[in-house]
Amino acid sequence: IPSMKLGELASRLGAELRGDPDLEITGVKGIEEAGPSEITFVANPRYTALARTTHAGAIIVEPEFQEIAAATIRIKNPYHAFSRALGLFYQPPSYAPGIHSTAVIDPTAEFGPHAHIGAYAVIGPNVRIGSHATLLPHVVLYPGVQVGDYFFAHAHAVVRENCVLGDHVTLENGAIIGADGFGFSKNDAGQWEKIPQSGPVRIGNRVDVQANATIDRATVGATEIGDGTKVDNLVQVGHGSRVGNETLLCAQTGLAGSSI
Repeated sequence: IPSMKLGELASRLGAELRGDPDLEITGVKGIEEAGPSEITFVANPRYTALARTTHAGAIIVEPEFQEIAAATIRIKNPYHAFSRALGLFYQPPSYAPGIHSTAVIDPTAEFGPHAHIGAYAVIGPNVRIGSHATLLPHVVLYPGVQVGDYFFAHAHAVVRENCVLGDHVTLENGAIIGADGFGFSKNDAGQWEKIPQSGPVRIGNRVDVQANATIDRATVGATEIGDGTKVDNLVQVGHGSRVGNETLLCAQTGLAGSSI
């Protein structure tokens, strides 16, 4: 178990410490589960009473928070500080640069240095990927896809033809970028005929698309997702929609085609 003295943790968070700087901290937990060697946080006034009864070794709180028995780490944004502290104690798996022998990469595809290409990944013709990309097993990039730096695609994510993704884009398992929009017109016999979906999806920087979410390509033009936007599990963004910057689309949200 990694551990860190409370004084060092407060210093790394840029926070004021009131309590024993030599207390050994081994992890981060919620306020009701945390034990004497763990830290927790209070960002919502509803949990203030729990701060007096928690078994946590220390609590991350706002600077003007009341004095309590437990040690306190005081900082303006306790929830974000808690997130940063969590990152000090928990690191997700890392993937060394390299290309698995079973990956299928078209000779015209290009990617920058430090790429990790996992088993059975498929990268189509004329794909361009920046540096530090991680493609886990069974990721598929269709022809003409363009992706910036620090792309991270979990297993079974798919990016369809000619879609454009910025820097620091993360696709969770089963995310589908650029599948055909739901476009059909009736012919003279009263039958539905598919309308070609010619326009790509364009995704900005620092965008996360969670598991099994779908962002459809456009009939004409493009479907656009702004910088910093986060798309939760099972979200459907219809063809030709435009989503602005720093937007949260929570689970099971649906945007009809051409939504703005």
